[in-house]
Amino acid sequence: MRAISGKKFCKILENKGWVLKKISGSHQIYMKEGREDRISVPVHSNQDLKIGLLRHHMKVAGIVEEEL
Repeated sequence: MRAISGKKFCKILENKGWVLKKISGSHQIYMKEGREDRISVPVHSNQDLKIGLLRHHMKVAGIVEEEL
């Protein structure tokens, strides 16, 4: 699995219909209509997300590796 930055992952979430609800410090909180899930993405300039966090968020958002 290739690593991507928080900024890039946020763009992918927005393309999948997730909406930025608020920004808390360096974390962007995304939610989707009709779902109770929240996705909190750390955006630290262009630092890559850790693989475990990336996989968890991909599972919650329904994103497959090919979409990265």
